[in-house]
Amino acid sequence: MPTLNSRRCRLLAGVLCLTACGVDTGPEPAGTEVPAAASMDLATARWVDLSHPYDASTLYWPTSPSGFELEQLAWGPTEEGYFYSANRFRTPEHGGTHLDAPIHFAAAGRTVGEIPLERLIAPVAVIDVSARAAADVDYRLQRQDIAAWERRHGTIPTGTIVLMRTGWDEYWPDPLRYLGSDAVGDASDLHFPGFGEEAVRLLVEERGVSMVGVDTASIDYGPSQDFIVHQIANGADVSGLENLTNLRELPEWGAWLVALPVKIAEGSGAPVRVVALLPAE
Repeated sequence: MPTLNSRRCRLLAGVLCLTACGVDTGPEPAGTEVPAAASMDLATARWVDLSHPYDASTLYWPTSPSGFELEQLAWGPTEEGYFYSANRFRTPEHGGTHLDAPIHFAAAGRTVGEIPLERLIAPVAVIDVSARAAADVDYRLQRQDIAAWERRHGTIPTGTIVLMRTGWDEYWPDPLRYLGSDAVGDASDLHFPGFGEEAVRLLVEERGVSMVGVDTASIDYGPSQDFIVHQIANGADVSGLENLTNLRELPEWGAWLVALPVKIAEGSGAPVRVVALLPAE
């Protein structure tokens, strides 16, 4: 049976199965295990779409030179009598539900096309700070938030994808509520939650996570001007997922994440379809 270094994919009797065999989870307390997905086949598992669609309402960073554009190239019956449609689309890398590759803030970082699959398909931990974010629009994930999660579930295993749930997706696609400002071309007065510097250092330097993500416009909080979270994460070869949605449907632990970006060879980012795989029960 063919294997991947840290995860295996098997097709048995026509049913796709994922398994956690070989994942390096590092030292863990009793009861903390990478959720095996070998029994989560497509016939019984539940899939959750964590991506916003791309259309005319898709939000981009305020300084983005353009948004999503879809140009119709063909639509209707052909001379031969069959129906045919085709479009051309255009989009900046960083907008909508997208992935930030390490090269986004690290000169020696990997491009989108260089990110290994094992960093894009992995167990997912969800840290819910929606109550704190509701009370503080500029809330940043703290080390104590991670500690509280680990008291319930054990140490976050190496290779995990960690998502921060703020509840901000309910404001999409209203730029004033989602970004804190609807000023075009001006990103100097944005307000939304994100990861804190010490929290992301813990995740990437001590836990060895493979990716971090959030249901806001940036893994850095809105007022950030130095994007220190991007610098730390990308500098440690950790990609970021931004503008996620539906994180409320995921458990804190027990699901797997599949985040496959458009494979732009030299890209610093790319649109990404993110889905979670949950056990039927």
